[in-house]
Amino acid sequence: MSGFASANDMADKTVSFDELGPGLFAYTAEGDPNSGVIVGPDGVVVVDAQATPAMAQDVMARIATVTPRHVGQVVLTHYHAVRVLGASGYGNPVIIASEATRDLIVERGQADMDSEIGRFPRLFRGRESIPGLTWPTHTFQKRMTLWLGQREAQVIHVGRSHTAGDTVVWLPKERVLFAGDTVEFGATPYCGDAHFADWSATLDAVAALGAEKLVPGRGRALLTAADCREAIEGTRSFTTDLFTRVREGVAKDWDLKAIYDDTMGFMRPRYGHWVIFEHCMPFNVTRAFDEAQGLAHPRIWTAERDVAMWQALEHGTAMKSAEARG
Repeated sequence: MSGFASANDMADKTVSFDELGPGLFAYTAEGDPNSGVIVGPDGVVVVDAQATPAMAQDVMARIATVTPRHVGQVVLTHYHAVRVLGASGYGNPVIIASEATRDLIVERGQADMDSEIGRFPRLFRGRESIPGLTWPTHTFQKRMTLWLGQREAQVIHVGRSHTAGDTVVWLPKERVLFAGDTVEFGATPYCGDAHFADWSATLDAVAALGAEKLVPGRGRALLTAADCREAIEGTRSFTTDLFTRVREGVAKDWDLKAIYDDTMGFMRPRYGHWVIFEHCMPFNVTRAFDEAQGLAHPRIWTAERDVAMWQALEHGTAMKSAEARG
């Protein structure tokens, strides 16, 4: 069996460190997972930690070019390993996450860690530096506010979309939003742990904030209100188009392989040029298939399940609904 599409993506990406406003920065890398940086009077807040402590060191190096202050807090937008396992690379920061995100770490954090390391060998270079799972030190239910001197940063559990715990960081005075994977730009949303039926309403809540600058989970920093709206609506179109198409296949009683082939043919002309499209789509269609059949809580991806799914969808082994449901 050939490996995941992401296994062939071993080329280094060019990192950008864009200033969004005084003391506000976006760490982006050509479609790799992004991080945000907020410089406060007493320390730095990092939004999303990167995949490994070794990779976090590059974020730290960029921070050092703009401030001598240490990283005191890390906000996790959700539980995925590529976002959280680098947290120890920032020293001993306060780690903030929604209660729903912590619950997901309890339920599936280790399985997700093992799964993602297998899928993304380049992103997890230096994985020997990971001490284990990243655990929040502080959790919240709906929202909390970080006061960084006079600067207000709202940490909001905005709703279910990419995961059940999705969190954004919103600076209302500056109108800057760190959106996590709730919003992507020019990058394929990963939906393997998604809540498709909720995603559009969550994007409504994101749009209502009125961001004029936005850091998506993947893709370049967005520096105009028009680009922010384009990213939100592009993410909405992708997730809505995909789930609608999969539900149509389920209504016809097609098996997962038939639905996958049909959905790929439908989505590729419009979205196939977005980064990680070939990697994400098997996971996306599998989750959409489950949700369309009434499985509200996403099944846990394990390294073994990843391989079985990829073999079935990319190499022609049809999975009937009973088999796919596990």
